[in-house]
Amino acid sequence: MATESKERLKFRIIMIFIFFFILFVALISRAFQLQVLSGQKLRKLATRQHTTVLQLPPERGVIYDRNGEKLAISIMADSVCADPSKIIDPAATSRQIADILDLDGQEVFKKLSAPKSFCWLARRISPEQSALVQNADIEGIFLVKEPKRFYPNGELAAHLLGFVGLDANGLEGLERRYDESLRGKPERLAWARDAKGKKLFLRVEKNETQKDENLNLVLTIDNRIQYLVETSLKEAVLDKGAKGGLAIVMDPKTGEILALANQMGFNPNNVEGLKPDMWRNRAITDYYDPGSTFKPFLVAAAMEEKVVRETDRFFCENGNYKIADRVIHEANRKRHGTLTVREILKYSSNIGSAKIAQKMGKEKFYDYIKKFGFGEKTGIELPGESAGSVRPVKNWVPVDTAMIAFGQGVSVTAIQLITAVSAIANNGVLMKPYIVRGVADQDNRLVKLYTPTTVRKVISPDVAKRLTNMLTDVVGAEDGTGKNAKMVNVAVAGKTGTSQKFDSSRGVYSSEKVRTSFMGFFPAENPQVAILVVLDEPQRDKWGGVASAPVFKKIGEQILNCFKTNIRETPVFEKDKMEKVQLVSAEQTIIPQNDEVSDESSMPNFLGLTIREAMKKAKAESIELKISGNGWAVRQYPPAHTPLGNERLCNVVFELNN
Repeated sequence: MATESKERLKFRIIMIFIFFFILFVALISRAFQLQVLSGQKLRKLATRQHTTVLQLPPERGVIYDRNGEKLAISIMADSVCADPSKIIDPAATSRQIADILDLDGQEVFKKLSAPKSFCWLARRISPEQSALVQNADIEGIFLVKEPKRFYPNGELAAHLLGFVGLDANGLEGLERRYDESLRGKPERLAWARDAKGKKLFLRVEKNETQKDENLNLVLTIDNRIQYLVETSLKEAVLDKGAKGGLAIVMDPKTGEILALANQMGFNPNNVEGLKPDMWRNRAITDYYDPGSTFKPFLVAAAMEEKVVRETDRFFCENGNYKIADRVIHEANRKRHGTLTVREILKYSSNIGSAKIAQKMGKEKFYDYIKKFGFGEKTGIELPGESAGSVRPVKNWVPVDTAMIAFGQGVSVTAIQLITAVSAIANNGVLMKPYIVRGVADQDNRLVKLYTPTTVRKVISPDVAKRLTNMLTDVVGAEDGTGKNAKMVNVAVAGKTGTSQKFDSSRGVYSSEKVRTSFMGFFPAENPQVAILVVLDEPQRDKWGGVASAPVFKKIGEQILNCFKTNIRETPVFEKDKMEKVQLVSAEQTIIPQNDEVSDESSMPNFLGLTIREAMKKAKAESIELKISGNGWAVRQYPPAHTPLGNERLCNVVFELNN
């Protein structure tokens, strides 16, 4: 019996050992499965259960003008978010936050009462509001730093720059066209809980490669020229009672856009409530009948084809010329007898132009219209460009050839027109217009350089020079239609234009609603600057030579004064003297690294600073500040870099721009 009992005990021990061994193996296997085989999957599941991750909009690259002046920057602003699960009294907290942030209390209460762990309450608030939220120290309410797009010059170049949306995505203009380049990789905002679901905390996970992701743009625009163009255009629109207007300044030899302005303007810092019509860049999106500004391209084609010479004479029918069922009249009911080709341009004769077109023939005329770039997009780096409208020549009826000769029945954009007249200034070579000179990394080292692009040769240098001489007569002669564009000591070549707007309701061209324009370049013997000015529906002085030519003159004279150089001898934009931005090689820095260093003899730049930052900077420079508003500095007088005299006072305007 004893032996049998020992055997049973031994058997039980063995079985217990086997049981625990199997259990141990099972536990080890389960642990291996959980921690090794399924570890990554389970960790992700745990993270999803305990962590909420949001993406913060990235800081966008800077947009500079050609001189290194900042046109668009990103400044850090506080945003307010909350963890509703940590709000003890949603009603009281809602009232308190709504009062600080000027929000709808009911909307805030809905957010704070929701069964979730995160919600936004306000994005990119003012520094003053941020201080109030921080001082309130409310459980479950947090401040998060976000980049806010800021345009230091307000309305300046707004139609070019465009603007961004709430999540820092480019919506219009260059901000939209180069959104992918300007936008870096977002930061990650992590909301995490402990194992018991308590102690929610916040962390920002930086993207280590972000610095290399968002790029800076350097434009062809000169902010000084842009400012004087916008100022002159605005004054003209108001003075003439016009519906609007636009102006473009181009380097005719390279195609670089030096300024592009639309009136009426808008402030990209605050686009809330604005209609899309306000920010539409009409200089590239809208097309219209060019009127008499189209005549130089007709004459250029006829001279190139040796159909006419400038001394050839045409009888202009004393002001009435019948073609098929139409009667063509001269502008302002003038009556001309026999005119030379030179005089046809100088006096802007419709009938003389019609006869030149008829002599050349519609097929050749059409070919040169296309060669000058009309009827197709120029390819400028801005969204929304239109191609204009040039009907196929096979669809032209006899009267079309005559009417298109003086700019009716064909539609062009302003960017096409300035590009085409620049071809005449550039010895007959058409250049592609462009507005971005280069792309740089965050250290402002060149990544990509854009250089002038030749599209095609349209006319010979000889014809271009002869035509330029004729256009100089349009401005220089006392009886020329463009005499109001004449500048002292500088020869100007140009052409006036007054185009009737088509009344679609009546199916006829309106005699009341017109566009007046003037295009030209100077100095005529060595063109450096081309300018186009268009006024839409002026109520006073409804002729291009009276309404738009003086604006051209004012802009041109201001450019000469701005650069303080003899334009006959020195190019306005001589690369080694007139520019701070040097786009030469990948080893070079294209924006000066000491651009924040102030000159003690000039007014500091306060734009983009908070009130506290501006006061600190003013104190360091011994400047007295006169402050109005709150938020960020958007305007100052005197402007930055103005030489300081005995008076060291600066008026600075601050706005929230939310």
